[in-house]
Amino acid sequence: MKRLEPCLQLDVGNSGTKWRLLERGRVAARGVYSSGDEATRTALLECAPTVQQIWVASVAGSHSEGELADMLLGRWGVQPWFARSTARCGAVQNSYAEPERMGVDRWLAMLAAWQRVQGRVCVIDAGSALTIDLLDDKGRHEGGYIIPGPTLMERALLLDTERVRFAEEVDYTLEPGSSTAEAVRHGIALAQAGALALAMDRAGVAPSRLLFCGGWGQTLLRLLDRGGEYIPELVFEGLELQAAGV
Repeated sequence: MKRLEPCLQLDVGNSGTKWRLLERGRVAARGVYSSGDEATRTALLECAPTVQQIWVASVAGSHSEGELADMLLGRWGVQPWFARSTARCGAVQNSYAEPERMGVDRWLAMLAAWQRVQGRVCVIDAGSALTIDLLDDKGRHEGGYIIPGPTLMERALLLDTERVRFAEEVDYTLEPGSSTAEAVRHGIALAQAGALALAMDRAGVAPSRLLFCGGWGQTLLRLLDRGGEYIPELVFEGLELQAAGV
């Protein structure tokens, strides 16, 4: 479909929603929205007096999507369009037997990555979950990995152990920890970077073909220290491509 502006675009993740407003081919406003947070709700709904289109990439459940759609429709009278994972878009081919079961954020990030690289590429989305996806030099999805992200790892450890407790703030590094807090945070960093390094080694991906996105993407790129590029709006780029049917 052709983009009509102002166009409101939303990336609905597991821990929150990022949004941006496009006018005259550029980003005129951006922000975050959390369900139940009145300040972020007001900022979203007051970002523009009118919008022509609303495009959504969502990994939320159908109930949450319905509530979001009703809120946006009620504000602007525009029915949101929700992107979905498909068997193919342009040169990019989904490996799933049921393509719609792939998280749309992964799918859109791959579309954007292919558009940028036009060749073999590894897409790393580091958020609530760490996802690693591989495209071959023809755009075919070779498969991927889904790993709990840092917050989920830490939460699981704290919930299921009696004595692993700490209050201090500790950075994520790869050095061995000399306190419980350091051991936990550094262990999580090691697990995240180590998983990605092993996936890269097995796949034989060149460092120049690594594209990172997600809230933890810059940190993981630094920890891995094998090159690559951090592109925070990769999912939004893919949303544009999916809407255009590229």
